[in-house]
Amino acid sequence: MSRLRHGTNRAVLLGVGAVLLVSGAALASATGLVRDRLPAHWPRLPAGRTWLDGEALGRWRDQGWWPALVIAALCVGVLLFLWWGWAQVRAGRLRELPLGQPGVTLSGSALAAAMAERAESVDGVARAQVTLLGRPRRLRARVTLVLAADGRPEAVLRDLARRAVAEVRAAAAPRSVEVDARLTVRQHKARRLR
Repeated sequence: MSRLRHGTNRAVLLGVGAVLLVSGAALASATGLVRDRLPAHWPRLPAGRTWLDGEALGRWRDQGWWPALVIAALCVGVLLFLWWGWAQVRAGRLRELPLGQPGVTLSGSALAAAMAERAESVDGVARAQVTLLGRPRRLRARVTLVLAADGRPEAVLRDLARRAVAEVRAAAAPRSVEVDARLTVRQHKARRLR
C-alpha cells in the first residue's frame, strides 16, 4: 500500500510538472523575446496568436455564470492540493499505535524513546535516536546509532536486532516493523599541543 501510494504521488507530480512545463514552453514560444532564440526546427506558435479574441471574450462576459464557475473550480483545485499535501505530512511520524484493546493506544514518541533507550544499552553504542514513521498498520523505525570508540558494527547490529528490534516487533505485533539502521562514529576532538 505504501509503495503504491508513493508511486501514485510521484506519477501525479510528474504529470503536473509535465503539464506546467509544456504550458510554460508554449506561452514562452509565443512571445517575441523567447521566440527569436529558439532553434529554427522547433515548433512555434504563431506570433500574432490570441488565445481568446475580442468577440469570444465579449460572449463570455455576457454570461454571468462563468466567473463563479472558474472561481469555484480554482477553489476546489486548491483544496484538493492542500488535502493532498496534508496527507503527505500526516503520513510522516507515527503519533499513536492502537493496541489490542479498544480505546487503548501507545504513544509513538514513547515507543521511540523506549526503543532508543534499549538501543543505547547495547554494548558499543554511545547514543541512539529513533524515529517511528508510517501508519499504525505498517511501521518503519529509523534508528541512528553513534558508536563508541570500541564499538564493532557487526556486533552492535546483531545485538540491536536481538534486543530493541525484537521487542518493538513484539509490542507492535501483528503489524510489521521495518528498521532502517544508520551507524556513525563518535567524533573525537583533536587535542592541541603546545
